Amino acid sequence: MSDQVPPRTDLAGRGARAGWVPAVVPMAVIWAVLPVSAQAAEGGYGPPVTQCEIADPRLPEISGLATAGGTLLAMNDGGSQAEVFVLDAACAVGEVRSAAVDPYDPEDLALAADGTLWLADIGDNRQDRATVALIGLEANGRSSLTRLTYPDGPHDAEALLLAPDGTPYLVTKEVLGASAVYRPDAVLTDGATVPMSKVAELGFTLTGTPGGPVGRAGQLMVTGGAVSADGQRLALRTYTDAYVWPLTDSDVIGALHGTPVRVALPAAPQGEAISFAANSRDLLVAGEGLPSVVTLVPVTGETAQGTPVAPAEPTTAVAAGTGTVPPFMAAALAAAVATVLVWTWGKLRRRDA
Repeated sequence: MSDQVPPRTDLAGRGARAGWVPAVVPMAVIWAVLPVSAQAAEGGYGPPVTQCEIADPRLPEISGLATAGGTLLAMNDGGSQAEVFVLDAACAVGEVRSAAVDPYDPEDLALAADGTLWLADIGDNRQDRATVALIGLEANGRSSLTRLTYPDGPHDAEALLLAPDGTPYLVTKEVLGASAVYRPDAVLTDGATVPMSKVAELGFTLTGTPGGPVGRAGQLMVTGGAVSADGQRLALRTYTDAYVWPLTDSDVIGALHGTPVRVALPAAPQGEAISFAANSRDLLVAGEGLPSVVTLVPVTGETAQGTPVAPAEPTTAVAAGTGTVPPFMAAALAAAVATVLVWTWGKLRRRDA
């Protein structure tokens, strides 16, 4: 696509088409809350090590990572053009792949089997966008755009899970940890607006892992997603932790019904990006700020599923470990403070129309 999209005063999202054909999705999708808690299985991953540091001033706000063999791909949160930066082993920028698309708030990145890079333009701090979008940068240099609509109003989201068969799933970012998973109802078509359906809910709870810009609430907020190149694993991350599930036959929803392995990540001011390394098993994580440290979290054994955990109410999850403060009051305070922080931070970061 060569035309510039409307200016930012148009709050509709920007996006792209895909070549996948979705399974038949009923008009009313039946789903259940899938627990993702601090009691998820731990282990299987070794101590994190620094792989390299990104210091290029064009990448001050990394929110998406992907790998193509031994090459690392990174995208910036924001900017006036859809761009993906190709990095060498030392994290120096080489090639830049771009499209003449002015994204609203891109938050995640995925690489399809055909070489297409997908930018998830799904951020919505104010939750007032009419649509969100995916932007496709094809290997032949062409680009494409499709807008997506939620069935239940606007949501802020920062995670894209691209199944091996090409089906995209968006995972929302929620202050209280009750993230929802959405899937398009039809084949994505360049220039079209495609509705989505909610296909699952995830219930994140506190882990005690430090890090992130919003205190304890950061342990509950999903900031990135990834699917391994061999199609055998998927991962979601919060500001503080990563969760890894085994994946079979592109069944993302089936995988999310399992209990993940939880990996405590190194403390970072604003960790948002996650990818699997070239071996499809180790994790790579990074975040905003300069320099941005790209951290490798190596697998030390098979990441077996853990012991199932009963679903937790979001308010109970936020209230955990609050001492003598009544649980309902702690939950309300935590939610209010985190909401104000996230809204204010997002407002300041958005560039003017």
